[in-house]
Amino acid sequence: MKKVILVCCLLSIIGCKTKTVNGKVIGKSVEASEISAVDEVQKNKAYELGKRILLTCNTSKFTPFTKSEATDKVIANSTVKKVKEIGAKYSLKYGAFKDLEFVEMIPNKTDNTNIYRFKALFDYAKANKELRVTMNSENKASAITTKDWKDEFE
Repeated sequence: MKKVILVCCLLSIIGCKTKTVNGKVIGKSVEASEISAVDEVQKNKAYELGKRILLTCNTSKFTPFTKSEATDKVIANSTVKKVKEIGAKYSLKYGAFKDLEFVEMIPNKTDNTNIYRFKALFDYAKANKELRVTMNSENKASAITTKDWKDEFE
């Protein structure tokens, strides 16, 4: 009986540390105070890249990403025309973009990336958007997405 209880406790501890989202093994989320120095540099870079995209809502000017900042896939998907269209849509719907608020970092153990979640702050109170920047091991943005804000990572 003791062995069964011990095994159940161990399984529950292991189950709390990682979870699978869309077939990927996702680690426990990391708050701002728990980020290491290396991850802090990566977080700042993710913040700058995300802010550059959302500032297009205010200025309609976008500087395309370079090969040292993002992967080829992100560069191809973030054309000046696409980013301006998204910026114009967000500007009309949510008002002017103010800033990004860091929420958490989620390490993705399947492909060795870190997902940085930011809450996008706009003029209108109804604006409840999330910006996710996925950074790979080469310190490049491998994905940038916006979603409706949810407190739990999905």
